[in-house]
Amino acid sequence: MHGWIILDKPLGPGSTQMVSAVKRALRTGGYGKYKVGHGGTLDPLATGVLPIALGEATKLSGRMLDADKGYDFTIGFGVQTDTLDAEGVSVATSDVRPARGAIEAALPRFTGPIEQVPPVYSALKIDGERAYDRARAGETVEMKTRAVTIHSLALVEADADADSATFSCRVTKGTYIRSLARDIALALGTVGHVTMLRRTKAGPFTLSDAISLDMLDELAKGQRLEKALLPLTAGLDDIPVLSVTPEQARALKEGRKLIGTAATTGLYLAIDGEIPVALVEAIDQEVRVVRGFNLMSKEEDR
Repeated sequence: MHGWIILDKPLGPGSTQMVSAVKRALRTGGYGKYKVGHGGTLDPLATGVLPIALGEATKLSGRMLDADKGYDFTIGFGVQTDTLDAEGVSVATSDVRPARGAIEAALPRFTGPIEQVPPVYSALKIDGERAYDRARAGETVEMKTRAVTIHSLALVEADADADSATFSCRVTKGTYIRSLARDIALALGTVGHVTMLRRTKAGPFTLSDAISLDMLDELAKGQRLEKALLPLTAGLDDIPVLSVTPEQARALKEGRKLIGTAATTGLYLAIDGEIPVALVEAIDQEVRVVRGFNLMSKEEDR
């Protein structure tokens, strides 16, 4: 059980609760204890793709956090909340409702490299404390502008009375969709907040890979969790493979460099046969381990 289970997170629970759900599923199915972690936080009010790493795949959770993400989101125009979503209380209102043409005309200014101010109600740390903890304590919190990239942003649907509009986007890590929604509304001469947020993609994983909590429970009870388990390598689909011999694999597992390897500079997934050995970096005909995997071949397991 070393790999990924991709959950379609429902509305309500947080990412930590989803990790607990997978741990329960492992216990229910009698699979034993494995490390379990998630590859990117989803707010309780968000749904969609949540990669859950099991076993040795947890060593790749950091890479998943750094990956691009895809989202569908709806802006409700006319009300801005303190949290910038439906959970908060109103802090500003407007009677202005943007026309579809105006919405579409505004999107190019939010595509590409942009600067945005993260929400006050976020998990970012300020002087060692979470911003949302300070905000909830009644403090005035100043959030610093950060650079992010919006790879694509498209209007999917605008309702007839222009009270809301739904968008699809693909963004870099660290992008706050709530901030993007706030800024789009302000650019249109009104205010708004996120009323729906659904993650459609996280790194290589999409909704087509995802299963519901009900399906997770059903597979666990039938001891068939393997059917939902994607291989560890599924999280590295953008990394080229470097085939190594059993002797080279042993050296890498012991933390030794491979000398004289004719590989161009860059990251590789070192594989011995079908067994992932390590995420490695090649520089000047040397290959060194970036992250090793404790996986055994059938011969080693005997």
